[in-house]
Order: sequence, then structure tokens, then C-alpha cells
Amino acid sequence: MRAGNLDRIIEIQRRTTGLDLYGSVIDTWTTFATMRAQLLKNSTDDREGARGHTTDALLTFRMYYFAALSLNDRLLYEGQSYNVTGITEIGRRVGMDVTCERVGS
Repeated sequence: MRAGNLDRIIEIQRRTTGLDLYGSVIDTWTTFATMRAQLLKNSTDDREGARGHTTDALLTFRMYYFAALSLNDRLLYEGQSYNVTGITEIGRRVGMDVTCERVGS
């Protein structure tokens, strides 16, 4: 993996809980890491399902290995949120391919 290919900036966010103005517990997303990545694949998938016709945006990023990343996290890329749906390790903790799907698609 060449550092020159990592031309995109992504933020890794994790769900945290907090309190709103009225003292109620709410879930929020907090950025805990900002990384450089390479966009390998950008695809859309049109399909008919229980919700009707939907268009899903799927992205695959390649980045350096980051042990703290899990499927419960999400990525923020170009102002849009993406749920992490798959993580594939490259080599022995050299890098990883992260597949994600757009939130709210």
C-alpha cells in the first residue's frame, strides 16, 4: 500500500450517549479518529424490497490497519455518514479494506 494512493480523508465515528437539555438520554456520534484512505469502489444498488424501491450507495475504502475499528462504528466521508458493513484485513495488520453503506438510503 502506497501512501500516495491514500488521497481521501475519512472520519471514524463511534456511538456515545449524552443528555439533552431536558436530562433525557440520547445517542450521539462522536469522531474518535481521522484517517487517510483510498476509495477502491463506489457503487449503487437499485432494488425492490419491503420498503419499496431503494437505492443503496456502497463504498469500499483501503486504509492502514486500525485495530479499534468495529462493525458498530460508522464513517463520515464528504459530509455523508456510512455504516461499516465489512472489514477485511490485508496482510498481517498492514492495512484493511472497509466496506460501508450510506446511512438513510
